[in-house]
This record gives sequence, C-alpha cells and structure tokens, in this order.
Amino acid sequence: MDKVRGQPRPVRDGVSRVLAAIKKEVARYPVPVVGVIAEDTHDPFCVLVSCLISLRTRDATTAAASARLFRLAQTPQAMAALSVTQIEKAIYPAAFYRNKAKNLQRLCLRLLDHHGGVVPQSLETLLTLPGVGRKTANLVVTVAWHRPGICVDTHVHRIGNRLGWIKTKTADDSEQALRQFLPKRHWITLNDRLVPFGQFVCRPISPFCSRCPIAASCEQIGVTTRR
Repeated sequence: MDKVRGQPRPVRDGVSRVLAAIKKEVARYPVPVVGVIAEDTHDPFCVLVSCLISLRTRDATTAAASARLFRLAQTPQAMAALSVTQIEKAIYPAAFYRNKAKNLQRLCLRLLDHHGGVVPQSLETLLTLPGVGRKTANLVVTVAWHRPGICVDTHVHRIGNRLGWIKTKTADDSEQALRQFLPKRHWITLNDRLVPFGQFVCRPISPFCSRCPIAASCEQIGVTTRR
C-alpha cells in the first residue's frame, strides 16, 4: 500500500497507454478555449486573462468575452488603463464578471508594479497575483510557458479518481496526488487531454463507457449509471 495521501495502490503500468488512447480519442473534439487562445496569440498575458475569464464559465462564453476584451486591450498597460466598468461590459456574461473585472484590473497593476509587465513563469509567483488560484496558475505554467505543472479542474479530479489513479476529495489534494503518481512527462498535457475527454466521453453522470477507449483499464469508481 502506497502511503502517499490520497493515492490508493497506484499501478503506473499502463498509464502511458491510457493517456495515448485518450489523446487519440480527443483529437476529434474541440480544443479547450484557453488552448486555442494560446495557439493564436503565443502571449502568456492573453492566456492568463482568458484563464481568469474561463473560471466557472463555458468555453463559448469565454471565447467571446476574451475576444471583446482583447479588442480593447492586449497588454497589462492597456488593460490597466480601462475602467472596471469597461472590463465588466467586455466580459459579461462570464460568471462572476464583476469580481473578475476587479481582479483583472488589479492583476494588471500588480504585473506592472512588481513584474515589469511580464507574466511570471513560476507557480509560486503566479499565486501571488489577484484572482489567481492553483488551477489558473498551473494552466498558465503549462499552456503559456510549457513548463511542468498539473492543472486540476473538475474533469481531471473526477477522471483521476474514477480511473483509480488517486483517491481524493478536493482538487488541491488531487493535484498533489497526481504529482506523485504521474511520471513528469505527462504533466503538461494532462489537462488538455482529460478536459475534452471529460466533456464528451467520461461525463460526470452516465458516462459513455460503451464507447470509451480505456474502459478495460478503468475501475469506474463512483459510476452508478453508464451508457
């Protein structure tokens, strides 16, 4: 028995095969919006802003809100010059748009005052920015800077537990357990693969186990109904 918190008898054999099968499966599905923005802009600041907008918000809404805001400003200097009201109007109807607008303005000022207008590369420094939690910080580290990190959202948390790779109650615990369970070479791409897989195959309720490419390797923990 492995003594790592939240990690039940992990068997690493087959992890690469499982993730390769998921990669092949999700190639047919839309790329998560933050990944699209990263590919289009190659700009860590745009990635960070879109990550903040995306929290508790659907991809289509995030894409439209980010596009409207970036038409007004695409740098910390330009965005800091906007009023909170202008930012609110641009990102509405993203969830919690008023709080996000305040945090975006504060974040831009922090970048300008403490980081020379440059988005930090380290997880620890990103976590000091207004509105930035572990999910956002890890996503910026991996998507914008291509550095090792594990971004755990609801899909990563659910699928990691459903597969039997980890046994955790919270996203933060899942991140720490996955850091110890997964070989580091899989960290950067984990979120990109599991998010669309969770959206289209391994859904929260009644997942499509009948057409899942990794069904034979999944312990299906917590699954009570399936299709």
